[in-house]
Amino acid sequence: MTFWLDDEAIKMWYETAPPSARGRPQRYSDLAITTVLVIKRVFRLTLRAAQGFIDSIFTLMGVPLRCPDYSCVSKRAKSVNVSVKTPTRGEIGHLVIDSTRLKVLGEGEWKVKKHGKERRRIWRKLHLAVDSKTHEIICADLSLNNVTDPEAFPGLIRQTHRKLSSAAADGAYDTRLCHDELRRKKISALIPPRKGAGYWPGEYADRNYSIQSLPHRTAAMIFGYCVM
Repeated sequence: MTFWLDDEAIKMWYETAPPSARGRPQRYSDLAITTVLVIKRVFRLTLRAAQGFIDSIFTLMGVPLRCPDYSCVSKRAKSVNVSVKTPTRGEIGHLVIDSTRLKVLGEGEWKVKKHGKERRRIWRKLHLAVDSKTHEIICADLSLNNVTDPEAFPGLIRQTHRKLSSAAADGAYDTRLCHDELRRKKISALIPPRKGAGYWPGEYADRNYSIQSLPHRTAAMIFGYCVM
């Protein structure tokens, strides 16, 4: 199980806005209350168990936050809107795939960062597949930093479990491994050829055509004419 905690979420965890009415000001933001309620629902926990669970996560991550106590969450649950329902399952018209690097900070590295010493950092790669229309993250994989984008690509495609019309990625995914996976599932590949790419023998007609027309498209961009 892996949790990601955004820097903005850390900043917004405690309420900073001045109270709009008389009475005791709220300590925790709506974001904090919503987070507790979502985790409670997803993992089917009681409020007490969710409080302890989240506090243990904060401790492991070394972040200076505390979970709202269960009585506070219970009182404010009526004032926040929580929805964890996923959109209706159906065909995905256009899937976009990419990756990014994440820096992992353990307890020791958190202390190193605070004291300003330079030491080796642990990195991971987060591979994402996103529906371009709804911006929904369809699936994700977290891998070691030495796993290449093409190596993670087939696993993302197989995780979708939904019909796909097309899949797009950058030139780093222009490999036989990626094209074979898309062709096997009858998905249109929207992957630009790499710089200096050559023709592939076999069932790669669409990709080879892209390479053939690439110089003409480049010329059209430079000189401003349209290539049909």
